[in-house]
Amino acid sequence: MSRIGKLPITLPAKVEVSVSSDNTVTVKGPKGTLSQKVDPDIAVKVDGETLLVERPTEQKRHRAMHGLYRALINNMVVGVSQGYTREMEVIGVGYRVESNGNLLTLTIGYSHPVIFYIPSELKLTTAMEKGSAPLIRLEGIDKELIGQVCAKIRSFRKPEPYKGKGIMFKGEVIRRKAGKTAGSKK
Repeated sequence: MSRIGKLPITLPAKVEVSVSSDNTVTVKGPKGTLSQKVDPDIAVKVDGETLLVERPTEQKRHRAMHGLYRALINNMVVGVSQGYTREMEVIGVGYRVESNGNLLTLTIGYSHPVIFYIPSELKLTTAMEKGSAPLIRLEGIDKELIGQVCAKIRSFRKPEPYKGKGIMFKGEVIRRKAGKTAGSKK
């Protein structure tokens, strides 16, 4: 059995899960509603306060999907009950961030500001405090969407190993490299 797939998902209070005839799992909670289409071979069973994901055989394909769909459904349950938050720091001299609704404006060393539209499902906040790096904070119920948006924002200026400048997740440690050293001529 899959170590992840065999674990039951405990449903918190105020979270409802329904499975339709075409194997679409819909999770409703206090923060919103999410749905995920599940492969027809994988069975999703709701038993009171727990949810089980089962596979029909030990084929490699079924074993792979077993843990995958269990993790996706668990992420939906956590998202609609608690939500997800990701924070990113913008490190560099003169680097700034601004937010206007769902429009993120980054000044990150290019000749022009980078303007990025955040999907309406996510909540964007930015902070610029003196003495600390500018901060971008994304909140939402869909873990996959938050991850994709954070990866796109990070791709505008990836952290570099020599000076440590760039956009990185809060608390992320960038492995630093030594720069060039002056050599002696013979």
